[in-house]
Amino acid sequence: MTFNSLSFAVFFGVVFCLYQLPVSWSVRKLILLAASYAFYAAWNPPFIALLLLSTVIDWVAARQIAASPTFTIRRLWLLCSLSTNLGLLGFFKYGNFALENIASLLALAGIGYVPSSLNILLPWGISFYTFQSMSYTIDVYRDEMKAWTSFTDVALFISFFPQLLAGPIMRAHDFLPQCLHSRTVSFRQIGWGLSLVTLGLFLKTVISDTLLAPVVDSVYAEAAPPGALSAWCAAFAFSGQLYCDFCGYSTCAIGLGLCLGFSLPDNFNCPIAARGITDFWQRWHITLSTWFRDYVYVPLGGSRHGLFRTMVNLFVTVVLCGLWHGAAWTFVMFGVVHGLLMVLEIVIRSTPFARIRVWKTWGGQLGLTLLTFTIVTLTAVLFRAQSMGQAVAMLKTMFGLSDTTPSTHLDTVDVSIVIAAVEVLFLSHLILRDTTIEAFAARSPRWARSLVLAGMMMAILFSGGADRAFIYFAF
Repeated sequence: MTFNSLSFAVFFGVVFCLYQLPVSWSVRKLILLAASYAFYAAWNPPFIALLLLSTVIDWVAARQIAASPTFTIRRLWLLCSLSTNLGLLGFFKYGNFALENIASLLALAGIGYVPSSLNILLPWGISFYTFQSMSYTIDVYRDEMKAWTSFTDVALFISFFPQLLAGPIMRAHDFLPQCLHSRTVSFRQIGWGLSLVTLGLFLKTVISDTLLAPVVDSVYAEAAPPGALSAWCAAFAFSGQLYCDFCGYSTCAIGLGLCLGFSLPDNFNCPIAARGITDFWQRWHITLSTWFRDYVYVPLGGSRHGLFRTMVNLFVTVVLCGLWHGAAWTFVMFGVVHGLLMVLEIVIRSTPFARIRVWKTWGGQLGLTLLTFTIVTLTAVLFRAQSMGQAVAMLKTMFGLSDTTPSTHLDTVDVSIVIAAVEVLFLSHLILRDTTIEAFAARSPRWARSLVLAGMMMAILFSGGADRAFIYFAF
């Protein structure tokens, strides 16, 4: 049951109506909690146990941390929380990957070991709700917030269905205070929430699934590399597809949350218009970037111990962020490349080259934006490829270094669709780079907003894209 399905529309309509019943706030929260668990059970009911286990462990651990009189006991309870959450995440997400690599290392040593396949099914959303749950106990341990007494509130925070499967990754100190008092929802708030849902579905079903995904799939499905033009088109198409797919989910989640009276954090801020890799990660998957900053980079020492240590801490953090995305060497290399690029930016900023005035001109800023988008697109090849071999072959083809006969040539229509879609995304991000979509909409005439929304609704209804799950469900 995904946002782009009729079953979810019916589900949300029922939940919304039940949520409006004239009952106490405690009962309304229980309605949302039950709906959240029902939503997760619609995918695979047994995995509710994992969600509940993480919730119980972290609720108990946080309360014990707050009540413990000694530093040692507090630390033991924190360790209990972290080991449980990371243990579950490690087993379900990285178990098969670890076994495969152990077998490969033993083979290099001359030991023939063929492990039995664990056939582990990755629970949807585990990377998101695990990080969300852990952040609560860590914040209590750091005395950045008090342990919450209501189990219902904590359970709702961890399982809130609009953002359960793919974020935004919430923080307890932002969400839990919203559970204290009954959430009143105005017609204006519902209208804006539904507008965001419409925008999110348009990004997902029309641009990502209908226009760009078929082009990407046709190129990456072939065993042999495509032609150079096809490879570049597929790379830019995937950049657009990934953004529209993931931003589409986040936008829907924020809109659905608003309809229920809850405010969720922004997860994207025009990343296609980023100027530099560091700026890109401050605009792309913002809640994940800030999570790694606060719970990995800062504890490692951040920028407090000199330039070299700062670069090492940054590199390690970004590599772990890459590994978070998936159990494959392509994702590890994705993190390595982005880590090296961010370290390189630090070095460049310390040279006179970075202080040349041309970079502050309109042309210089546009050039940096185009360069950043191109570099991010190249690294996204690692993100999309099924193996390191395919990624290397694709990159060699893109730079004219392949010596094999191309297997795929996109036709003129596909190339034109990709160019048009990516140009629209790029220009829209340039326009919105230094503002917000709320501010931009507020400045627009009502008739224009209505026309755009009507157009998006029509496009969604008549889009011919396949019913695809959101890409980040796999993470």
